[in-house]
Amino acid sequence: MTSSTEHNLARVRHVVAIAAGKGGVGKSTLALNLALSLSAKGFKVGLMDADIYGPSLRKMLPEEIAPVQHPDIQQRIIPAVSRGIKLVSMAYFIHEGDPASVRAPIANGIIKQFIHQVDWGELDFLLIDFPPGTGDIQLTLIQEGMLSGAVIVTTPQQIALLDVAKAIEMFRQMQVPILGLVENMSYYLTERGDPVYPFGQGGGEKFAHETGLFFLGKVPLDPEVSRCCDEGISLFSEGAGTPASGAFESIADKVAQQMESFEKLEKDQLKNFELQWQK
Repeated sequence: MTSSTEHNLARVRHVVAIAAGKGGVGKSTLALNLALSLSAKGFKVGLMDADIYGPSLRKMLPEEIAPVQHPDIQQRIIPAVSRGIKLVSMAYFIHEGDPASVRAPIANGIIKQFIHQVDWGELDFLLIDFPPGTGDIQLTLIQEGMLSGAVIVTTPQQIALLDVAKAIEMFRQMQVPILGLVENMSYYLTERGDPVYPFGQGGGEKFAHETGLFFLGKVPLDPEVSRCCDEGISLFSEGAGTPASGAFESIADKVAQQMESFEKLEKDQLKNFELQWQK
């Protein structure tokens, strides 16, 4: 149980934002498949759907255990569980098909509930699927969510990179480490195995190099990804061995490695500070 003075996420080792600054680039799909891949690698994983107005993760990851209010502690919420992953989403608190018609202050309050009142417990990774934009909700997530780092998602198009640049600047201003950039919907393979680039070639990778970001990898357009998301099944069981599942697994490995490197650097800096202070 979390003490009254301990932050609710104190037992979460890494809190990672999945963000883009805009919609339509596949943040939720990436968050879902990173969660599934990290869980398959033995990590304890949670997933927060912070898109209040357009929650989609519940459909992609149907619950095996529904969320409930904690029987012993007022206002505490026990998250849903699916495939071993803890999940909370606005979709649990509205009827399917109904719009989440709430004003910004109320939406911001819901986000604070997801951060402070959901019983996340002990996790290796809590992935937060950020909503589009760089406004009040995003700032609340950054200021109160104890973020360890952010993964930026884009498509190769220049028009997508305009908003991505704003999201990167937001995280940098708020001193959140950026773990790297993912180029989603990068290409698709023809029946002959030739790559086709419907949104341009290499825009995300080039942008990462120009802005000094670590490039986490490319994810191809794959009908299996869409089918698995729509049917609420795991790509790693249905589409095992496909280019898309391999890409997600590689990105999950790199995210875990980046977090370990950042964690080690932080510990080394703290140790050096303590040694300097002792002198």
